[in-house]
Amino acid sequence: MSYDTIKLEKDNRVAILTLNRPERHNAFSFAMARELSDVWRVIKKDDDINCIVVTGAGERALCTGVDVQSVVEEGGFEEDRQNSDEKPPFLSMTAIQNQCWKPVITAVNGMVCGGGLHFVADSDIVVCAEHATFFDTHVKIGTIAGLEPVGLSRRMPFEAVMRMALLGGSERMTAERALSLGLVGEIVSLEQLMPRSIELAHKIAAHSPTALAKTKKAIWQSLDTGLSEANEHTWNIIKQHTSHPDQAEGTLALVEKRAPNWAPYNEE
Repeated sequence: MSYDTIKLEKDNRVAILTLNRPERHNAFSFAMARELSDVWRVIKKDDDINCIVVTGAGERALCTGVDVQSVVEEGGFEEDRQNSDEKPPFLSMTAIQNQCWKPVITAVNGMVCGGGLHFVADSDIVVCAEHATFFDTHVKIGTIAGLEPVGLSRRMPFEAVMRMALLGGSERMTAERALSLGLVGEIVSLEQLMPRSIELAHKIAAHSPTALAKTKKAIWQSLDTGLSEANEHTWNIIKQHTSHPDQAEGTLALVEKRAPNWAPYNEE
């Protein structure tokens, strides 16, 4: 499938999703938002995709948020779009926003700011290049730093989130600082960014696609509830999975010392 603002490539059960507007630091337009929403639907239905690597084209930025110039050219943030009951296109760009439970690794190849932070906040694993920086410019231009910090508060200490949101980009978080705060899990050279991210993705993709998706779903959904409710919900997911063929296949393959033959994962 061909897109204008993104690229989707597949390699042995791993998909590589690239934000492909390097001339605009991979900032998103309405067109990119719509294409991202569509591509997650494609990924959810593709049995040959078990894990996804998200990155940006070029060496300067993963994503610098909304492309204001492009939005103005497309009609701007019209009042009817803001007040519509329909989900805004800029809230349908990540796997989590589209309830795609296949594992996602984000390979941060440079700057991430503003709305681009969604891709980090909603990722399962984050690998970044040494020159990556993270900042939020919302308040600098008079808009609310809201949704991105709320997502980041699941990954970083409160003070670090507030510091990023309130400084408005006047200071930038380095890769080393992001690692120390838990925003990213690994720092590598730019040359090793994609090889390392794809290596991790292949290791993940080798496992039961259903077990992977349900594991991710249980953990992410637990963040929306208290501990007791989360444990009960997760236990119900585990009980339902006991009848899945992968449960028996994994044990049998281990005993027989062979590679397991996993069943395709079906979204419920």
